[in-house]
Formats: sequence, structure tokens, C-alpha cells
Amino acid sequence: MDAYKFLDVIEDLGGDFFAGVPDSLLCPFIDAVADRYGFSGRHIVAANEGAAVGLAAGHYLAASSPAVVYMQNSGLGNAVNPICSLLHEKVCSIPVIFVIGWRGEPGTCDEPQHVFQGEITLPLLDCLEIPYTVLTAADNDLSRVSEEFRGHIKNGRSVAFVISKGALTNDKKLVYASDAKLSREDALTTILELAGGTAGFSTDGGATSGDAVYVCTTGKLSREVFEIREWQGAGHGSDFLTVGAMGHSLMIAHGIALAKPERRVFCLDGDGSVLMHMGSLAVAGTSGPKNLFHVVINNGAHETVGGFPTAGKELNFADVARTLGYRKVLRVSAMQDLESVMDALKNAQGPVFIEVICNLFSRSDLGRPTTTPERNKDELMANLGDK
Repeated sequence: MDAYKFLDVIEDLGGDFFAGVPDSLLCPFIDAVADRYGFSGRHIVAANEGAAVGLAAGHYLAASSPAVVYMQNSGLGNAVNPICSLLHEKVCSIPVIFVIGWRGEPGTCDEPQHVFQGEITLPLLDCLEIPYTVLTAADNDLSRVSEEFRGHIKNGRSVAFVISKGALTNDKKLVYASDAKLSREDALTTILELAGGTAGFSTDGGATSGDAVYVCTTGKLSREVFEIREWQGAGHGSDFLTVGAMGHSLMIAHGIALAKPERRVFCLDGDGSVLMHMGSLAVAGTSGPKNLFHVVINNGAHETVGGFPTAGKELNFADVARTLGYRKVLRVSAMQDLESVMDALKNAQGPVFIEVICNLFSRSDLGRPTTTPERNKDELMANLGDK
């Protein structure tokens, strides 16, 4: 179905405000929304899916019309609390129109982190008592579904369109760009070359023989780290690729750093990931161990799933981190400065925060990890167990 036609259906149901977290399967729809409304008071890219539900609830309370919340199905986890304790008819009876990308749909080929989530997507909506319809590439008439949904919305119930891969099309692809000079992949290559090496860490700030550990956020950042390691011939035992669980890589790194105080632990994060669970920065800044180094690649966009802008585009994360208690805070946008910073950090004590301003470039031939998440886990645990 043409994305603009689907958007017309949504608007006909009363949806006049849009909030969500981008998903690759929903790119045609989000591009259509952005084309029609921009990123404005009518269309907000939220920090996480639960926050998008909060925005939708606030809109309904003020405007008496249902809002539209879009997300990847993985985002249902973030949204369960406000769906159950705010929207449901046993609480406030606030209707929301959900548009959900169905990653890991049974019978389709997808990445490991999406398989289980795909299997439980429809049962989870059943559990949440949200009526839904699955939109496929063969569907072109939603009149019957719309009539059914209209009744549910009138009675204060939320409804959901679950979008299969390829169900929506859009010939008008919007282009998102940045004027930053540094690419994420070049920055990551430099960080991996200079941050760890054979320099380890000790609680008194001295160097040891232990290798650094890297916890990488989900999306293209992890994919690039995997390929950089392949080029280096370095193996993958020092890296944990957080292929799912967006927003939680910092706390994973924090947990490793606490358990292995002699190892330098780097969280390689992204602006969208940081925004999703930003409270973790306060925990890391105020109670993070001396061997924790938090690197945020800020390109101001959800680049992995289409380039849609984040609030990071308008933020100075370094200022935020400084306020939240990080011991040392740095911000760079040029390769020469990044090289100097990484060299200077070899004997630094954390928690350290480094914001790296990057553009939206990524290679068209960027591959995916050729090892399984479980093997990645096993190799890292073997490495950590040896030290």
C-alpha cells in the first residue's frame, strides 16, 4: 500500500498527532508523515516508545482526538507500562493508534535479536487487549478494518496496525544529512586502535597488561565494529555487540567494569541509544567505576533505520554528562582531536565521557556479524575469565 494512502486512513480515524521511535520497516510511513508535517508540534521523534505513549496521552487529554504512536515491535517492551497503567480502559481509557513494524515475523528471514520478539508480537498485543490488523503487501483496502477500529477508538480502546516487511511503499524518499566532517566508522577505527591496545587499568590509575573491553550499541555501530575487527585480524573476544536491547549498552558496560576493575571498559554508544534511557548517565556519572569510559557517537539521527533526526542534533551531551557527575568530559568533532583525546586517556581515571560529533555516512556494502550473539557472548566471557 502506498504510504500516503495509509496515512490518509490513519487521519480518517482521527489521528492528527504523531510520535514514535523510527523503524526500518516503517521508513515509507515515517517519510510520509515527515513530508506532510515535518518534525514539529504535530510530529515528535520521542526518546523511547513509552515516552511516545505519554505524548499521545497528553494530546488526547487536551485535544480529545487519538494520537498515532509508531515503533518497531521491540519497542512494545518500553510501552507496556503506560499501555497497562495509563491507556487501558480499566484505568483512563485513552485510545491510541499504534503503527508497529513487525521485525522477526514468523516465516521471514531476520536477524537473531528479532526472532523471539517477532514470535510474541501478536500474542503480546492479545495480552494487552489491543485489537490489531496485520498489513501486508497484498492489502490495499482498509475500509472494513477502519470501521471496526473507529468503534474501538470511540469506546476509548487503542488499536494497532502491524506492518509486515514490504507492506508500505513510498516513492518520495526524504534525505537526511549532516555537515559534520567525521564519519562514525573512521571514528570507531581510531578509537579501537588507540583506546585499548595492551594497556589495561588498575584501581590506582596505573597501566596493566589487560586488554580493553568494548560494549557496542545496537545498529550499524556494532556492524562497523565487527568489520573493523575483521580488517584488523584482531578477533572478536574483546567486544560485546548489543544487537538488541537499545539504550542498555551503558549499563552492560557498567556491570562489566564493576566486576573486572582491572580492565578498561568502553561503552561505544549512540545518541539515539543514550536518549532512550538517559537516566543511566546519571547512574554512571555518580557511581561509575574508574575503569568506565563512555563514548557517544552523536550524529543527531536514528541513522541505522533511515536517518530520522533525534533530539541529539540539538544537544551538547558533554554538558549533560558534566552535570551528571562524570569525572572527565570531552567533546570532539575532528580526527586530530579524537586522536589526541584517546592518547591522553590511556592513564585517565573514569568515569569518563567522550562525545564524538559525526555525520550520517555509512557504507552501502556494510555487512552484518557472521557470528551468532551467543558465540559473541561466549568469546567475551572466555576472554574476561582469562584475566
